[in-house]
Order: sequence, then C-alpha cells, then structure tokens
Amino acid sequence: MAFKAPYISGIKRKEGKVRQRASLTTQLAKTSRARGQVKGRPFLCSEKLQEKSAVTSRRQESSQAGGQSPCFCRRFCSFRNRGMRTRLGCLSHKSDSCSDFTAILPDKPNRALKRLSTEEATKWADSFDVLLSHKYGVAAFRAFLKTEFSEENLEFWLACEEFKKTRSTAKLASKAQRIFEEFIDVQAPREVNIDFQTREVTRRNIQEPSPSCFDQAQGKIHSLMEKDSYPRFLRSKMYTDLLSQTQRRLS
Repeated sequence: MAFKAPYISGIKRKEGKVRQRASLTTQLAKTSRARGQVKGRPFLCSEKLQEKSAVTSRRQESSQAGGQSPCFCRRFCSFRNRGMRTRLGCLSHKSDSCSDFTAILPDKPNRALKRLSTEEATKWADSFDVLLSHKYGVAAFRAFLKTEFSEENLEFWLACEEFKKTRSTAKLASKAQRIFEEFIDVQAPREVNIDFQTREVTRRNIQEPSPSCFDQAQGKIHSLMEKDSYPRFLRSKMYTDLLSQTQRRLS
C-alpha cells in the first residue's frame, strides 16, 4: 500500500514532538532531584514540596495572627516548664514539723502553746473524734493534712458540720449547692474521694435539702480520715514535736 508524502511527514513531526517532550521531562526531573538533595536530603517530588511549603506558610500565619513568633512561644513554654518544676520541687520538700502547726493556730503561736497542755495533746490519741472536738487538735490535723495534700477531706467534714447548724431554709439550699460544687461534684475544685453511688445519692439529696443531706458522704470521708490519715498523724514528727514542747514547758 502506497502512502502519500504529506501523510508520512505528519507522522515524523508527531514523533519529533514526543521525543522533545520526553527530553524536557527528563531534564526537569534531574533539576528537581538535584535541588532536593541539598545537604543530603532525599529527593522530594513537586507535590511534597508544595505540601511542605503550604504547612510552613500556615504556621507562619498562625504565629503572626497570635502576635507571637515561634521563637517567643518556645522560650515562653521553656520558662513556664522551669517554673512548674520549681514549684513542684518546693512542694515536694514541705516539712512535717511543729512549726507548720503553730503557723496556723487559732490564736498566736506562743499563747496557744501555753494554753495547750500535755494532757490535752495526749488525749488526741484516744480517738479521732476527741481530736476533732478540740480546736487545737483540728488545727494540728489540718496542718498535717496539708503536708499530704489532702486537707480537702477535713475542710469538707467541717463544712458539713457547719451546714447542719443552718436554720434558714433559703440558706440551706444555697449552702448545699455550694458544698456540692466545691467538694463532691466531678472535677470540683477541692473534690473529695467518694464513690459514684455516694455522689449520686448526695446529688439527689440536695434537690430537697435538709440538715442530713450530706450525712452519707460525710461519713465516708470521716471513715477515710480515721483509718488512713489519723494513724499517720499520730506517728508524725509534727505530733511528737508538739508533745515534746508541751512537756518541756512544764518541766
């Protein structure tokens, strides 16, 4: 079969264009590969390069929108972490001595120690309720709980005792809600360690508040302190130092 000259020349022109495009593609690939291997980095295709550039742009825009540079943010975070470590270090070295107790006594420390007799301080070991019935005993136990970061248990128990003395119905409702939100509710500022069932029972009780609506929760916390914190308080250096000071004063 014979072909005309114009048809054959057209095929040759198309083949020439294909070879030319292939040559240009190869040159572009070599150039991109050479640029991607700067400082030993692997070759990045054009799509990855574009994606990386877009991420960098977004980070810069976000930092500018916040009014702070990335370097400032890193310095601020580093400073904040150092401050947090310092505060935790100070808390971990809290002392367990009589001075912690005298710092928060109801009266002036020297006057309070003069009023506190060895007999009274010794009676605190008779029972947990005897300790709670004495104002200096409560102050000493609160100081000890602060060293263990569990003073919210005693504060809740005291709040319940004060709540029972409320006579006004209007004040009863507002106080009940405040105590629940401060000590019992989930993620409360000073949440005490009670079980889910006790929390829900208390939640229902404060809907119709009465002087006894916190009795179950208060009993749980009382038992927890009596079995856990109270024995450690009697063995603590704070309590033994206090007994020693009252005995030296009498001798």
